[in-house]
Amino acid sequence: MFVADVERPLLDEGDRHHLARVLRLRRGERVSVCDGAGGWVLCRFDGEGGVEPVGETESWPPPRPAITVGFAPPKGERAEWAVQKLTELGVDRIIPLRTRRGVVRWEAQRSERQLARWRAICHQAAMQSRRLWLPVVEDPCPPAQVGSAAGDPRPLGPVALAEPGGAPPSLSWPTVLIGPEGGWSDDELALGMPTIALGPGVLRTETAAVAAGAVLVALRAGLVRPSGGGVPSGGGVASGEGLDARSGGT
Repeated sequence: MFVADVERPLLDEGDRHHLARVLRLRRGERVSVCDGAGGWVLCRFDGEGGVEPVGETESWPPPRPAITVGFAPPKGERAEWAVQKLTELGVDRIIPLRTRRGVVRWEAQRSERQLARWRAICHQAAMQSRRLWLPVVEDPCPPAQVGSAAGDPRPLGPVALAEPGGAPPSLSWPTVLIGPEGGWSDDELALGMPTIALGPGVLRTETAAVAAGAVLVALRAGLVRPSGGGVPSGGGVASGEGLDARSGGT
């Protein structure tokens, strides 16, 4: 459960209902609460929808490097599915992209509603996956302005575009941008960002977003073995290492 202050944890109505009516916890059962910024404490359920701390508050630093996935949202529920899975995987920042060939238009009123929906999905998915750090959902922006995203104080890191024929994914580029299903425009490709490939075929936008997040988080966690670095398509020299082909890289 997420609370504003782990020292004095107060649950909202939805969380109280979840503990008492959905999980059917009994008085005295233990539950952990977190502030979404690395702080957490073990609590005791009071039987009436409240919790009381029973241990010392602990704090965990954010994982580094911070991993960001930006993608041009497809229509329907596919974008929300991607947001949910990126959160479960451990991605730190999610950016909806305004692209030349994107099918979703982010008008002001629609944008506010959609961002609120995405953030609520992140909240639920982070609870399910027991994350200590909530991901940040940034405001929509075009690829050229991704570097100015400021909702998360952690460094954004070098940015790469997902594009067939690019270099293997690497922590040298912890921010990956996924274009619309119509592909990047010539102007967007001309931004000069390095490119990385996510497989031998062309993926749907939401699939590519989740694939990028999964590979980068696995590299950060040491779950796959990196290979020697290389030079990404589009310019720039890799200072880190990409995914070893024997671990599933392309």
